[in-house]
Amino acid sequence: MPPAPPPPETSANGAPSRALDVFFKIADAWKLSIEQQITLLGAPARSTFYKWKKEGGLLSTDTEDRISHLAAIYKALQIVVPDPHAADTWIERPNKYFGGRSALDVMLDGKLTDIYAVRVYLDAQRGG
Repeated sequence: MPPAPPPPETSANGAPSRALDVFFKIADAWKLSIEQQITLLGAPARSTFYKWKKEGGLLSTDTEDRISHLAAIYKALQIVVPDPHAADTWIERPNKYFGGRSALDVMLDGKLTDIYAVRVYLDAQRGG
């Protein structure tokens, strides 16, 4: 009898998760450094980050929430800024709403609420 297939990557609630795939695609589009990626994911240990990058793994609710908000930010940018390159670089540009800081700088403060603040701003910009 052949060996059983490995279990699928699961989320904190036990459901299959593709959140890390989504996150790493966004990180590539935004050209984020490893340090920036680690911060946005909630500062997991470097070994955990590299394990996630290589083979996935179990995510905390906090990490799932972070990725969910980042995905919403990415999607909102595709709507608000129709040029794909401009949408992907928007997060690096200074913004009056954030006191002249870029959205990326705000998100890199490291708290989930920082990522959420950028999402709320973009949701308002697109009328959502």
